[in-house]
Amino acid sequence: MKTFIKIIKVIFTLLFFSFSIIMLYYTAFAPKVDRFKMAEHVQGTYLSQTMFDILKMQYPEYSDAYFEQSVAFNKRGDYAKGFELLDKAVELDPKIHLGYSGWMKLRKLRDYNGALSDFDRLDSLTPNTTDAPWGEDIDFLRGECYFGKKDYQKAISFFNQSIINQKEDWADVHTFVYLGLCEYELGNYEKSVTEFQRALNQSDHVPEAHFGMAKAHQKTGEIEKAKEHILKAKENIASKREDYYNEFLNEIYLNEILEFKQNLNNS
Repeated sequence: MKTFIKIIKVIFTLLFFSFSIIMLYYTAFAPKVDRFKMAEHVQGTYLSQTMFDILKMQYPEYSDAYFEQSVAFNKRGDYAKGFELLDKAVELDPKIHLGYSGWMKLRKLRDYNGALSDFDRLDSLTPNTTDAPWGEDIDFLRGECYFGKKDYQKAISFFNQSIINQKEDWADVHTFVYLGLCEYELGNYEKSVTEFQRALNQSDHVPEAHFGMAKAHQKTGEIEKAKEHILKAKENIASKREDYYNEFLNEIYLNEILEFKQNLNNS
């Protein structure tokens, strides 16, 4: 029995030793790309952070390691550490990482000026390219920045440029929603209705456009039309623009639709 136990201990010791050697290899000596992919796959874990730290030590100019390591911190809301890493990635390779940096500043920090600075710098580095930071048209994102700054005229110019970039039928439907919101804020209610209708021409299930139409029609005294569109906004609320991690600048909520509907009924 004692011999059997000794054998088991030896086997477990060998297995542990082998596992340790394998982990040491993958952590410090495997090909750079393989280690990056492994660390990316287990993003946010102690192992991942350790592997990125080793990669940065071995390859101090490896911008992707700084970028990918920053993602976990930013997802957790630790923006100080996240942007320390992201800023280093931008420093090393601005063409690759400026777009994400600007996107993060817009969507996470509401740092509109910082986001615009990143987008404008990226644009200057890629003069013959229409950039798409994090998969979104750069002029759409700049329009959102100016919308957030309440500079509605500039927002309109960038949203219109985004439509030119992508063509009317392919532009993000919320480009038209934003145009309607901008015209509404400027007091151009009939123009805002026209812009919201462009969104609804793409899809009749855009609650933000119906809600905007309802508010614009209320302003022009067309109460029945306002009631029609507020009902459609309520019916299509499940299709609203939303994201688990971000609150959009034009995001709407059921409670405000119901409150507006009640006010219409009482008018």
